Amino acid sequence: MASERYELNMSMKCVKYMIFVISITFAIVAAMLLSMAVAIGNLFDDFQNFIDSHFFVPPNLLIAIGIILLVIALFGCVGALKESTAMINIYGALLLSVFVLQLAAAITAFVMRGQVSMMVRQKIFDSMADYKQQEGYRNPIDTLQNTLECCGVDGFSDWAQFLPSDGTVMEYPETCCAAPPVNGECMPREYGCYARLSWLISQGSVLIATGTVAVAFVQVLGAVCAFMLASAIRRAKTLRATRRWHLQQSLGIMTKPIEPQYTGMEKSEANVDPDKYLPTSPSVN
Repeated sequence: MASERYELNMSMKCVKYMIFVISITFAIVAAMLLSMAVAIGNLFDDFQNFIDSHFFVPPNLLIAIGIILLVIALFGCVGALKESTAMINIYGALLLSVFVLQLAAAITAFVMRGQVSMMVRQKIFDSMADYKQQEGYRNPIDTLQNTLECCGVDGFSDWAQFLPSDGTVMEYPETCCAAPPVNGECMPREYGCYARLSWLISQGSVLIATGTVAVAFVQVLGAVCAFMLASAIRRAKTLRATRRWHLQQSLGIMTKPIEPQYTGMEKSEANVDPDKYLPTSPSVN
């Protein structure tokens, strides 16, 4: 009996620690997902003048998913420590619920990836066209060219249609120069900004989509494991309760019962009328 009880306790501990490890793993994955979403969101913020607002939906949604997963992981840890089948089942159900949000974020990122090319080209052209007319457009395009070390859309020659030239020397923004201008002459950078910016945005979308899908499918496995482990805990608890009941029953059987003659005597004495004379009554003489 002692060995069986020991095995049962050990199995319960194994199940509990398995759920705890799974929850901690998901907490780490959620933190990584959250950090990736924040990094991509910050990257998009740096070039927000060249990115449509709906491109910020996937990283923001991924940030929300990361926070939710952290809370769910904490919930799973508490359920494991308390050995609560209800909490672990809820933990698995929550993982499956977040799976739907992750698929939505991944699909959105994949769809938006196809819109990057036209959007980036048009946004850069618009900023270049207003470079001289509006001061507000100078800082974004200068930041873009300086950060990505590029010039124009496809190359420095794109500036010819937007900046005046004296016919011999083409004028460029200073951020187009590969080195500080010498005597007013600028050596422009060779690469255009379109290819580099579109590559960055596309890669960010791909990272969001692939990372989310990978975590989502691992998450489904985690939910299935949670349901299986909850069932194992339920069986172990049932077995423990059954053995406790059998132990109580065995203790009840081993208890010494009241002897029948004393029971009969008590019953007969209870039925005797004290005023009635019986032959067996002691003589008063």
